[in-house]
Amino acid sequence: MDRRQFLSRTSFFVVATAASSLTACGGDDDGEPLGRYAFPQGVASGDPREASLVFWSRCVRTDGSSGDVAVRLQVSTSDKFDSLLADVPLSATAAYDYTVRAKVTGLPAATRLYYRFAAGADKSAAGRAKTAPAAGAAVPQLRFAWFSCQDWSVNHWAAMDLLAAEDDLDFVVHVGDYIYETVGAAFQSGAAEAAHTRIQFPDGTTLPDGSRYATTLADYRTLYRTYRGDARLQAIHAKFPMVATWDDHEFSDDCWQDHQTYTNENKQETARRRAANQAWVEYMPVDFGDVSFDSANAAYDNLRIYRDFRFGSLIHLVMTDERLYRDDHVVSEAAIAQAQGHDPVNGSDSIGARYFVQQPVLQQLEAGKTQALGRAPSILGAAQTAWWKQTLLGSSATWKVWGNEIMLSRMWADLRALAPAPYDAVYVVNCDGWDGFPSHRAELMQFITSNNIHNVVAITGDLHAFQCGVVRDNPDPAVGKPALVDFVGAGISSSSFYSYVKVGAGTTPLAALAATPEGFDGLLRANNPDFAYVDHDAQGYASATVTPSSLNVVYTKVKPLNADGTAPASPVLKRTRITLAAGSSQPVVQDNV
Repeated sequence: MDRRQFLSRTSFFVVATAASSLTACGGDDDGEPLGRYAFPQGVASGDPREASLVFWSRCVRTDGSSGDVAVRLQVSTSDKFDSLLADVPLSATAAYDYTVRAKVTGLPAATRLYYRFAAGADKSAAGRAKTAPAAGAAVPQLRFAWFSCQDWSVNHWAAMDLLAAEDDLDFVVHVGDYIYETVGAAFQSGAAEAAHTRIQFPDGTTLPDGSRYATTLADYRTLYRTYRGDARLQAIHAKFPMVATWDDHEFSDDCWQDHQTYTNENKQETARRRAANQAWVEYMPVDFGDVSFDSANAAYDNLRIYRDFRFGSLIHLVMTDERLYRDDHVVSEAAIAQAQGHDPVNGSDSIGARYFVQQPVLQQLEAGKTQALGRAPSILGAAQTAWWKQTLLGSSATWKVWGNEIMLSRMWADLRALAPAPYDAVYVVNCDGWDGFPSHRAELMQFITSNNIHNVVAITGDLHAFQCGVVRDNPDPAVGKPALVDFVGAGISSSSFYSYVKVGAGTTPLAALAATPEGFDGLLRANNPDFAYVDHDAQGYASATVTPSSLNVVYTKVKPLNADGTAPASPVLKRTRITLAAGSSQPVVQDNV
């Protein structure tokens, strides 16, 4: 698709600012009454670069009628909008669920801007955003935060209030699970704050356990509209430009390519994958040209979201996609089911296949798949892997920050002396993460160490836990060289990883190992000495202060729901600071700061 077709079909606009500021007009309301239009999902900005930003909103008629809506985007250096850098006519159409976005170029670098949308006599709330520092510019300090896993159906979103209160952030990063595609799943059985009522899908599909999952474009749009209807998430978007990627729940739990994993069948659902793709693009403030979205492409991979951002000479942010190109999990759920006498099609055998996989089984099956494929099973895919290597190798930034969805650190558990048969084995705890693709991870880590690429850190989500650990080019600390430090942030509201383990252990002989969060953390620390910090029973978010000499991360852990189902009035449970000096691979932890 050529660029002109692309722009016309997607209603995406690229607009250069005028050489001199435009004078603000009184408005183009054509005598329309106030209150005819609304912006129920607020405003957002994203993909900050030194001379451009993407601005987003959604505009609807308040009387429920259909038809295109004429909208204007206004961008100014003043919160009073008394002069404009850009005044952009847009059209909110049903084809994109009445969302609008425009990339404005020619903006001044490292500058705070203000923006709003208008339709008729109605105006949106005003947002603010900041462009990135000029490429190569010396930058004394930058601050950003990252977050993930904001399940509407459990717990509370008070962590978002805390994040929005960090007024001096230059940008935020979302590393996936912006929505959850299921309602009523077993892992969503906990209480939720009263403001988050149960979501009803227009269509949806019901699983045997009674849970339902988003299936159509209308379903996925319902999820985004609902999530973005929360004032706390709107506040984050209105205050900070966002750089976003996705993980699994934007499509389907533990997905790969266009396959779902609710059952051992690993059913292929191309139309559903494409619906999820379109809804994500519609509701994220991303540069359509950058992500190469093509709605006319009938394939499941009809967009490319891996991309990179430079913030002066200080930070090079490299964002990857770890779902669309990945191979199937190395250990087949159907094979595990057959070995245990379970249903290889309609059963669900994630334990033993994706979680708590015996290490010899993983090694044996990875070797077999490598021989069959002619290469090691991959998460990034060949093209993205080559891009990732080239991007890191060519980076001159002090800090190379990898926006990475799934944990990189080794997380093994040796139970040979701790559990009776048949549990007396060495387990790889989470094979949906990089631990489940050990040869591919080794390839990337060896690329870093062999090319002497320094100051690489990963900012990660997915696990519903706080972790900080050194990742080596060989996971054996006796021989492996440090390649990067992985900082994993806990989910905003999703139930903790520890809570899943505790339920899974049930009344088995493993229950004692998961009796307390501290005991489980201790087990993993003892088996994985490269961890500098772990807390697997947590909700919250992470923020970072970056200078040429250090990267300082603060984990903000929040309290759970009160017994009466309300969010805690003072939500902070504790904060932990982890400092990584430039040139070092040894994080320094200060707990309860």
